[in-house]
Amino acid sequence: MLTVEQAWELIADAVSHGPCVRLPLGQAQGLRLAESIDSPLDSPPFDKSMMDGFAVRVADIRSGLQRLPVTAEIQAGSLPPRPLGAGETFRILTGAMIPSGCDAVVPLEWTRTCSETGSDPEEIEIGQTERIQPGLNLILRGRSMRQGTRIAGSGDRLRPASIAVLAECGIVQPLVHRRPRVAVLSTGNELVEIDQTPAPGQIRNSNAAMLCAQIESAGGEPVPLGIAPDHPERLREKISAGLECDFLCLSGGVSVGKFDLIPQVLADCQVHEVFHRVAMKPGKPCWFGIKPDSETASRCHVFGLPGNPVSSLVSFELFVRFAISRFLGGDLPRPKLVPARLTAAMTHRSDRPTWHPACLHQAEGELRVAPVAWQGSFDLSGVATGNCSLQLPAGESSWPAGAWVQVLPWESLTAF
Repeated sequence: MLTVEQAWELIADAVSHGPCVRLPLGQAQGLRLAESIDSPLDSPPFDKSMMDGFAVRVADIRSGLQRLPVTAEIQAGSLPPRPLGAGETFRILTGAMIPSGCDAVVPLEWTRTCSETGSDPEEIEIGQTERIQPGLNLILRGRSMRQGTRIAGSGDRLRPASIAVLAECGIVQPLVHRRPRVAVLSTGNELVEIDQTPAPGQIRNSNAAMLCAQIESAGGEPVPLGIAPDHPERLREKISAGLECDFLCLSGGVSVGKFDLIPQVLADCQVHEVFHRVAMKPGKPCWFGIKPDSETASRCHVFGLPGNPVSSLVSFELFVRFAISRFLGGDLPRPKLVPARLTAAMTHRSDRPTWHPACLHQAEGELRVAPVAWQGSFDLSGVATGNCSLQLPAGESSWPAGAWVQVLPWESLTAF
Protein backbone atom coordinates (compact mmCIF):
# COMPACT_ATOMS: atom_id res chain seq x y z
CA MET A 1 0.00 0.00 0.00
CA LEU A 2 1.00 3.58 -0.61
CA THR A 3 1.88 5.92 2.20
CA VAL A 4 -0.05 9.18 2.48
CA GLU A 5 3.08 11.03 1.37
CA GLN A 6 3.37 8.88 -1.76
CA ALA A 7 -0.31 9.49 -2.53
CA TRP A 8 0.32 13.25 -2.29
CA GLU A 9 3.18 12.95 -4.77
CA LEU A 10 0.99 11.10 -7.26
CA ILE A 11 -1.80 13.67 -6.92
CA ALA A 12 0.69 16.54 -7.38
CA ASP A 13 1.94 14.89 -10.59
CA ALA A 14 -1.55 14.21 -11.90
CA VAL A 15 -3.35 17.49 -11.16
CA SER A 16 -2.21 20.62 -12.96
CA HIS A 17 -3.59 24.15 -12.98
CA GLY A 18 -7.05 24.43 -14.45
CA PRO A 19 -8.16 26.72 -17.30
CA CYS A 20 -8.01 30.50 -16.88
CA VAL A 21 -11.00 32.81 -17.33
CA ARG A 22 -11.77 36.48 -16.88
CA LEU A 23 -14.38 36.92 -14.18
CA PRO A 24 -16.13 39.97 -12.78
CA LEU A 25 -14.20 41.13 -9.73
CA GLY A 26 -17.15 40.36 -7.47
CA GLN A 27 -16.97 36.67 -8.46
CA ALA A 28 -13.21 36.27 -8.00
CA GLN A 29 -13.02 36.16 -4.20
CA GLY A 30 -10.67 33.36 -3.10
CA LEU A 31 -9.42 32.56 -6.61
CA ARG A 32 -5.79 32.82 -7.73
CA LEU A 33 -4.66 35.30 -10.33
CA ALA A 34 -3.34 33.89 -13.60
CA GLU A 35 -1.61 37.17 -14.46
CA SER A 36 0.48 39.81 -12.76
CA ILE A 37 -1.06 43.27 -12.50
CA ASP A 38 0.69 46.64 -12.34
CA SER A 39 -1.07 49.74 -11.11
CA PRO A 40 -2.43 51.89 -13.95
CA LEU A 41 -2.57 54.94 -11.67
CA ASP A 42 -1.16 56.74 -8.67
CA SER A 43 -2.99 56.25 -5.39
CA PRO A 44 -4.18 58.56 -4.11
CA PRO A 45 -4.52 60.26 -7.51
CA PHE A 46 -4.17 63.71 -5.92
CA ASP A 47 -2.93 65.29 -2.68
CA LYS A 48 -5.73 65.04 -0.13
CA SER A 49 -6.59 65.76 3.47
CA MET A 50 -6.42 63.04 6.10
CA MET A 51 -9.07 64.67 8.29
CA ASP A 52 -11.56 67.49 8.77
CA GLY A 53 -9.75 70.74 9.47
CA PHE A 54 -8.32 73.87 7.88
CA ALA A 55 -5.88 74.12 4.97
CA VAL A 56 -3.05 76.52 5.86
CA ARG A 57 0.32 77.79 4.72
CA VAL A 58 2.95 76.88 7.33
CA ALA A 59 4.80 80.09 6.53
CA ASP A 60 1.78 82.06 7.76
CA ILE A 61 1.77 80.21 11.07
CA ARG A 62 5.52 80.63 11.54
CA SER A 63 5.22 84.36 10.84
CA GLY A 64 3.01 84.61 13.92
CA LEU A 65 -0.46 84.55 12.39
CA GLN A 66 -2.93 82.69 14.61
CA ARG A 67 -6.21 84.24 13.52
CA LEU A 68 -7.15 83.50 9.92
CA PRO A 69 -10.29 84.19 7.88
CA VAL A 70 -12.08 81.13 6.45
CA THR A 71 -12.63 82.15 2.83
CA ALA A 72 -13.75 78.86 1.21
CA GLU A 73 -14.74 75.28 1.88
CA ILE A 74 -13.54 72.15 0.04
CA GLN A 75 -15.66 69.00 0.25
CA ALA A 76 -14.57 65.51 -0.78
CA GLY A 77 -15.26 65.06 -4.49
CA SER A 78 -15.05 68.77 -5.34
CA LEU A 79 -12.18 70.91 -6.63
CA PRO A 80 -10.57 73.75 -4.66
CA PRO A 81 -12.03 77.06 -5.88
CA ARG A 82 -8.55 78.61 -6.27
CA PRO A 83 -5.02 78.39 -4.83
CA LEU A 84 -4.74 79.14 -1.11
CA GLY A 85 -3.48 82.67 -0.66
CA ALA A 86 -1.29 84.14 2.06
CA GLY A 87 -3.08 85.01 5.28
CA GLU A 88 -6.23 82.94 4.65
CA THR A 89 -7.49 79.41 5.31
CA PHE A 90 -9.96 77.04 3.64
CA ARG A 91 -12.21 74.71 5.61
CA ILE A 92 -11.42 71.22 4.24
CA LEU A 93 -13.12 67.87 4.80
CA THR A 94 -11.60 64.39 5.01
CA GLY A 95 -10.55 63.08 1.59
CA ALA A 96 -10.88 66.45 -0.13
CA MET A 97 -8.28 67.67 -2.63
CA ILE A 98 -5.56 69.92 -1.19
CA PRO A 99 -5.47 73.37 -2.84
CA SER A 100 -2.29 74.69 -4.38
CA GLY A 101 -0.32 76.71 -1.84
CA CYS A 102 -1.43 74.61 1.14
CA ASP A 103 1.25 72.57 2.90
CA ALA A 104 -0.57 71.51 6.11
CA VAL A 105 -4.02 70.78 7.43
CA VAL A 106 -4.74 71.90 10.99
CA PRO A 107 -7.15 69.52 12.77
CA LEU A 108 -10.53 70.93 13.68
CA GLU A 109 -9.80 70.17 17.33
CA TRP A 110 -6.82 72.58 17.35
CA THR A 111 -8.98 75.55 16.39
CA ARG A 112 -11.81 77.67 17.75
CA THR A 113 -14.17 80.11 16.09
CA CYS A 114 -13.42 83.64 17.21
CA SER A 115 -15.83 85.62 14.96
CA GLU A 116 -19.44 86.33 15.71
CA THR A 117 -22.06 83.90 14.50
CA GLY A 118 -23.01 84.61 10.91
CA SER A 119 -20.10 86.96 10.27
CA ASP A 120 -18.56 86.88 6.81
CA PRO A 121 -15.90 85.76 6.56
CA GLU A 122 -15.73 83.41 9.54
CA GLU A 123 -12.51 83.75 11.50
CA ILE A 124 -10.71 81.03 13.44
CA GLU A 125 -7.94 81.00 16.01
CA ILE A 126 -5.32 78.29 15.65
CA GLY A 127 -3.74 76.60 18.65
CA GLN A 128 -0.82 74.20 19.10
CA THR A 129 1.12 76.17 16.48
CA GLU A 130 4.40 74.54 17.55
CA ARG A 131 3.08 71.21 16.17
CA ILE A 132 2.20 72.53 12.74
CA GLN A 133 4.84 71.33 10.27
CA PRO A 134 4.88 71.00 6.45
CA GLY A 135 3.01 67.82 5.42
CA LEU A 136 0.83 67.71 8.55
CA ASN A 137 -2.27 65.60 7.81
CA LEU A 138 -1.59 65.52 4.06
CA ILE A 139 -1.66 62.35 1.95
CA LEU A 140 0.43 63.11 -1.10
CA ARG A 141 -0.32 61.75 -4.55
CA GLY A 142 1.09 58.25 -5.05
CA ARG A 143 1.76 57.73 -1.33
CA SER A 144 -0.03 54.35 -1.35
CA MET A 145 1.11 53.17 -4.80
CA ARG A 146 2.69 54.57 -7.91
CA GLN A 147 1.61 53.97 -11.48
CA GLY A 148 3.48 50.98 -12.87
CA THR A 149 4.23 49.32 -9.52
CA ARG A 150 3.28 45.66 -9.07
CA ILE A 151 0.07 45.38 -7.06
CA ALA A 152 -0.66 41.66 -7.51
CA GLY A 153 1.35 38.73 -8.79
CA SER A 154 0.35 35.68 -10.77
CA GLY A 155 -0.63 32.98 -8.31
CA ASP A 156 -1.75 35.42 -5.61
CA ARG A 157 -5.05 34.55 -3.96
CA LEU A 158 -7.63 37.30 -4.23
CA ARG A 159 -8.75 38.28 -0.73
CA PRO A 160 -11.04 41.17 0.22
CA ALA A 161 -8.18 43.68 0.61
CA SER A 162 -6.57 42.76 -2.71
CA ILE A 163 -9.97 42.91 -4.41
CA ALA A 164 -10.35 46.45 -3.04
CA VAL A 165 -6.98 47.44 -4.57
CA LEU A 166 -7.98 46.03 -7.95
CA ALA A 167 -11.32 47.82 -7.74
CA GLU A 168 -9.55 51.11 -6.99
CA CYS A 169 -7.45 50.59 -10.10
CA GLY A 170 -10.45 49.79 -12.29
CA ILE A 171 -9.48 46.13 -12.83
CA VAL A 172 -13.00 44.82 -13.33
CA GLN A 173 -12.30 41.39 -14.88
CA PRO A 174 -9.05 39.84 -13.65
CA LEU A 175 -7.70 36.68 -15.27
CA VAL A 176 -8.03 33.87 -12.73
CA HIS A 177 -7.88 30.11 -12.47
CA ARG A 178 -11.54 29.17 -12.60
CA ARG A 179 -13.34 27.14 -9.98
CA PRO A 180 -13.54 23.42 -10.78
CA ARG A 181 -16.89 21.73 -11.17
CA VAL A 182 -16.91 18.79 -8.75
CA ALA A 183 -19.54 16.11 -9.19
CA VAL A 184 -20.64 14.27 -6.04
CA LEU A 185 -22.16 10.79 -6.25
CA SER A 186 -23.09 8.63 -3.27
CA THR A 187 -23.46 4.90 -3.81
CA GLY A 188 -25.26 2.19 -1.88
CA ASN A 189 -28.63 0.45 -1.73
CA GLU A 190 -29.05 1.59 1.86
CA LEU A 191 -29.10 5.32 1.09
CA VAL A 192 -32.08 7.66 0.83
CA GLU A 193 -32.12 11.43 0.34
CA ILE A 194 -31.90 13.58 3.46
CA ASP A 195 -35.50 14.81 3.14
CA GLN A 196 -36.84 11.25 3.19
CA THR A 197 -37.63 8.99 6.13
CA PRO A 198 -35.37 5.90 6.05
CA ALA A 199 -37.04 2.51 6.02
CA PRO A 200 -35.63 -0.23 8.28
CA GLY A 201 -32.05 -0.90 7.19
CA GLN A 202 -31.68 2.44 5.41
CA ILE A 203 -29.81 5.67 6.29
CA ARG A 204 -29.87 9.23 4.97
CA ASN A 205 -27.22 10.35 2.50
CA SER A 206 -25.26 12.60 4.86
CA ASN A 207 -21.99 12.17 2.98
CA ALA A 208 -23.19 14.09 -0.07
CA ALA A 209 -24.19 17.10 2.04
CA MET A 210 -20.85 16.99 3.81
CA LEU A 211 -18.82 16.66 0.61
CA CYS A 212 -20.69 19.49 -1.10
CA ALA A 213 -19.92 21.73 1.87
CA GLN A 214 -16.25 20.70 1.80
CA ILE A 215 -16.06 21.34 -1.95
CA GLU A 216 -17.46 24.85 -1.54
CA SER A 217 -15.02 25.62 1.27
CA ALA A 218 -12.17 24.38 -0.93
CA GLY A 219 -13.16 26.76 -3.75
CA GLY A 220 -14.94 24.29 -5.99
CA GLU A 221 -18.46 24.28 -7.43
CA PRO A 222 -20.34 21.16 -6.24
CA VAL A 223 -22.51 19.31 -8.74
CA PRO A 224 -24.70 16.85 -6.77
CA LEU A 225 -25.62 13.72 -8.74
CA GLY A 226 -27.75 12.09 -6.06
CA ILE A 227 -27.59 8.40 -5.20
CA ALA A 228 -26.69 5.39 -7.32
CA PRO A 229 -27.64 1.88 -6.16
CA ASP A 230 -25.13 -0.96 -6.16
CA HIS A 231 -25.90 -1.95 -9.74
CA PRO A 232 -23.28 -1.75 -12.54
CA GLU A 233 -25.53 -0.14 -15.16
CA ARG A 234 -26.98 2.46 -12.82
CA LEU A 235 -23.51 3.26 -11.53
CA ARG A 236 -22.12 3.55 -15.05
CA GLU A 237 -24.90 5.95 -16.04
CA LYS A 238 -24.29 8.26 -13.08
CA ILE A 239 -20.50 8.04 -13.28
CA SER A 240 -20.55 8.90 -16.99
CA ALA A 241 -22.44 12.09 -16.16
CA GLY A 242 -19.94 12.92 -13.42
CA LEU A 243 -16.99 12.45 -15.76
CA GLU A 244 -18.13 15.57 -17.64
CA CYS A 245 -16.93 17.65 -14.68
CA ASP A 246 -13.39 18.53 -13.64
CA PHE A 247 -13.60 16.27 -10.59
CA LEU A 248 -15.82 13.39 -9.55
CA CYS A 249 -16.10 12.45 -5.87
CA LEU A 250 -17.67 9.06 -5.24
CA SER A 251 -18.68 7.99 -1.77
CA GLY A 252 -18.81 4.27 -0.98
CA GLY A 253 -18.23 1.13 -3.03
CA VAL A 254 -14.40 1.27 -3.14
CA SER A 255 -13.49 -1.45 -0.63
CA VAL A 256 -13.24 -5.18 -1.33
CA GLY A 257 -16.78 -6.36 -0.57
CA LYS A 258 -19.16 -8.13 -2.95
CA PHE A 259 -20.99 -4.89 -3.78
CA ASP A 260 -17.93 -2.63 -3.91
CA LEU A 261 -18.32 -2.16 -7.65
CA ILE A 262 -16.75 1.26 -8.18
CA PRO A 263 -13.21 0.26 -9.29
CA GLN A 264 -14.53 -2.06 -12.02
CA VAL A 265 -17.17 0.40 -13.25
CA LEU A 266 -14.53 3.15 -13.40
CA ALA A 267 -12.29 0.86 -15.45
CA ASP A 268 -15.22 0.17 -17.80
CA CYS A 269 -15.54 3.96 -18.21
CA GLN A 270 -11.85 4.22 -19.24
CA VAL A 271 -10.78 5.87 -16.01
CA HIS A 272 -7.11 5.14 -15.40
CA GLU A 273 -6.34 4.06 -11.83
CA VAL A 274 -3.49 6.03 -10.20
CA PHE A 275 -3.74 4.45 -6.76
CA HIS A 276 -6.10 2.33 -4.68
CA ARG A 277 -5.73 1.90 -0.93
CA VAL A 278 -3.50 4.00 1.28
CA ALA A 279 -1.82 3.00 4.53
CA MET A 280 -3.93 5.25 6.76
CA LYS A 281 -6.73 5.17 9.26
CA PRO A 282 -9.46 6.12 8.58
CA GLY A 283 -9.72 6.01 4.78
CA LYS A 284 -7.64 2.99 3.76
CA PRO A 285 -9.77 2.08 0.67
CA CYS A 286 -9.35 5.52 -0.94
CA TRP A 287 -9.15 5.41 -4.77
CA PHE A 288 -7.80 7.99 -7.24
CA GLY A 289 -7.77 7.97 -11.02
CA ILE A 290 -7.81 10.08 -14.18
CA LYS A 291 -10.19 10.09 -17.17
CA PRO A 292 -8.48 11.94 -20.06
CA ASP A 293 -10.47 13.57 -22.86
CA SER A 294 -8.52 13.24 -26.10
CA GLU A 295 -10.78 15.68 -27.94
CA THR A 296 -10.44 18.61 -25.52
CA ALA A 297 -7.13 17.76 -23.81
CA SER A 298 -8.98 18.06 -20.49
CA ARG A 299 -9.34 15.42 -17.84
CA CYS A 300 -11.61 14.42 -14.99
CA HIS A 301 -9.95 13.69 -11.67
CA VAL A 302 -11.81 10.89 -9.90
CA PHE A 303 -11.72 10.17 -6.18
CA GLY A 304 -13.43 7.14 -4.71
CA LEU A 305 -13.87 7.85 -1.02
CA PRO A 306 -14.91 5.31 1.62
CA GLY A 307 -18.58 5.30 2.54
CA ASN A 308 -18.02 5.59 6.28
CA PRO A 309 -18.58 9.27 7.03
CA VAL A 310 -15.41 10.05 9.01
CA SER A 311 -13.32 8.14 6.49
CA SER A 312 -14.89 10.19 3.71
CA LEU A 313 -14.37 13.47 5.60
CA VAL A 314 -10.70 12.78 6.41
CA SER A 315 -9.92 11.44 2.92
CA PHE A 316 -11.34 14.61 1.39
CA GLU A 317 -9.22 16.82 3.64
CA LEU A 318 -6.07 14.81 2.94
CA PHE A 319 -6.44 14.34 -0.80
CA VAL A 320 -9.37 16.04 -2.56
CA ARG A 321 -8.84 19.48 -1.03
CA PHE A 322 -5.18 19.26 -2.05
CA ALA A 323 -6.12 18.31 -5.62
CA ILE A 324 -8.64 21.16 -5.89
CA SER A 325 -6.01 23.57 -4.61
CA ARG A 326 -3.65 22.44 -7.38
CA PHE A 327 -6.37 22.94 -10.00
CA LEU A 328 -7.00 26.43 -8.63
CA GLY A 329 -3.39 27.45 -9.24
CA GLY A 330 -1.77 26.38 -5.98
CA ASP A 331 1.81 25.10 -6.12
CA LEU A 332 2.20 23.35 -2.77
CA PRO A 333 3.78 19.90 -3.38
CA ARG A 334 1.73 18.54 -0.48
CA PRO A 335 -0.64 19.76 2.21
CA LYS A 336 1.10 21.69 4.96
CA LEU A 337 1.09 20.27 8.47
CA VAL A 338 1.47 22.59 11.44
CA PRO A 339 2.95 21.92 14.89
CA ALA A 340 0.65 22.12 17.89
CA ARG A 341 0.93 21.33 21.59
CA LEU A 342 -1.22 18.55 23.07
CA THR A 343 -3.60 19.77 25.76
CA ALA A 344 -3.70 16.38 27.52
CA ALA A 345 -1.71 13.15 27.63
CA MET A 346 -2.76 10.49 25.16
CA THR A 347 -1.91 6.92 24.14
CA HIS A 348 -2.45 5.52 20.67
CA ARG A 349 -2.28 2.02 19.19
CA SER A 350 -2.92 1.13 15.53
CA ASP A 351 -1.49 -1.02 12.76
CA ARG A 352 -1.57 2.00 10.38
CA PRO A 353 -0.69 5.69 10.61
CA THR A 354 -3.79 7.42 11.92
CA TRP A 355 -5.26 10.85 11.21
CA HIS A 356 -7.18 11.28 14.43
CA PRO A 357 -9.91 13.98 14.42
CA ALA A 358 -9.03 16.77 16.81
CA CYS A 359 -9.78 20.38 17.74
CA LEU A 360 -7.12 23.02 17.07
CA HIS A 361 -7.14 26.43 18.74
CA GLN A 362 -4.91 29.36 19.66
CA ALA A 363 -3.90 29.92 23.29
CA GLU A 364 -1.15 32.03 24.80
CA GLY A 365 0.47 32.68 21.46
CA GLU A 366 0.68 29.08 20.27
CA LEU A 367 -1.43 26.40 18.62
CA ARG A 368 -2.89 23.75 20.89
CA VAL A 369 -4.72 20.58 19.93
CA ALA A 370 -7.16 18.35 21.77
CA PRO A 371 -8.14 14.96 20.29
CA VAL A 372 -11.90 14.54 20.11
CA ALA A 373 -13.69 11.52 21.54
CA TRP A 374 -13.86 9.24 18.52
CA GLN A 375 -15.19 5.69 18.34
CA GLY A 376 -14.26 4.93 14.74
CA SER A 377 -14.96 5.79 11.11
CA PHE A 378 -18.73 5.45 11.60
CA ASP A 379 -18.80 8.06 14.39
CA LEU A 380 -19.57 11.31 12.57
CA SER A 381 -21.25 13.03 15.52
CA GLY A 382 -18.15 12.40 17.61
CA VAL A 383 -16.02 14.52 15.29
CA ALA A 384 -18.55 17.27 14.55
CA THR A 385 -16.60 19.71 16.73
CA GLY A 386 -13.24 18.80 15.17
CA ASN A 387 -11.35 21.10 12.81
CA CYS A 388 -8.16 19.17 12.09
CA SER A 389 -6.53 15.75 11.85
CA LEU A 390 -3.84 14.79 14.34
CA GLN A 391 -1.06 12.76 12.66
CA LEU A 392 -0.21 9.65 14.68
CA PRO A 393 2.29 6.93 13.68
CA ALA A 394 1.60 3.23 13.36
CA GLY A 395 2.27 1.07 16.40
CA GLU A 396 1.84 2.01 20.05
CA SER A 397 2.89 5.43 21.28
CA SER A 398 2.27 7.73 24.22
CA TRP A 399 2.59 11.49 24.52
CA PRO A 400 2.52 13.62 27.66
CA ALA A 401 0.44 16.76 27.93
CA GLY A 402 2.36 19.60 26.31
CA ALA A 403 4.09 17.42 23.72
CA TRP A 404 4.40 18.86 20.21
CA VAL A 405 2.58 16.97 17.46
CA GLN A 406 1.77 17.54 13.77
CA VAL A 407 -1.75 18.36 12.62
CA LEU A 408 -3.49 19.02 9.31
CA PRO A 409 -6.02 21.86 9.65
CA TRP A 410 -9.25 21.17 7.80
CA GLU A 411 -10.34 23.82 5.30
CA SER A 412 -6.75 25.05 4.92
CA LEU A 413 -3.63 24.07 2.97
CA THR A 414 -1.41 26.82 4.37
CA ALA A 415 -1.77 27.52 8.09
CA PHE A 416 -4.39 27.59 10.81
